[in-house]
Amino acid sequence: MDNIKQVATRLQGLRDALELTPEEIATTCGIAPELYNLYESGGCDIPVSFLHRLAGAYGVELTALLFGEEPKMQAYYVTRAGHGVKVERTAAYSYQDVAAGFANRAMAPFIVTVEPHHPDTPLTINTHQGQEFNYVLEGQLEVTVAGHAVVLNPGDSIMFDARRPHGMRTIGGSPVRFLAIIS
Repeated sequence: MDNIKQVATRLQGLRDALELTPEEIATTCGIAPELYNLYESGGCDIPVSFLHRLAGAYGVELTALLFGEEPKMQAYYVTRAGHGVKVERTAAYSYQDVAAGFANRAMAPFIVTVEPHHPDTPLTINTHQGQEFNYVLEGQLEVTVAGHAVVLNPGDSIMFDARRPHGMRTIGGSPVRFLAIIS
């Protein structure tokens, strides 16, 4: 929860710096003002898809919102195995940004680890601009896009229009690791 509070603080700081109201940011990002206020208060998980949309709309780096650091590299950036910048958004989701130091990215690559969910846990649905690519490294991942569910095993991948409602969850009772690229 501490990481969510840090991201929430950065959201408030960005809004204050841009001299915008919560309603203006909510409208720009296509969400209800009440939901934006909940994000900014740190009262709930803040989806990376929302942060990606906000970063694009206001010309800030996604890395700055997630981790509080501005990327500096322009020609190339190397991330060694196990050394990407990590953030745990919830107890179930951990993101490792594997290109955190590269500025002005056209895409955001993450290694995502998802802990197993209780079978009765409802699927969280997201939408955001751009496209998303997921490549499963370990475990079994169920991805639902526009109401159609697909099970992915290690080595399987999916690419989809991220404007369509989508969500994912582990199946089989084991953690899942996958490469997610959001453009």
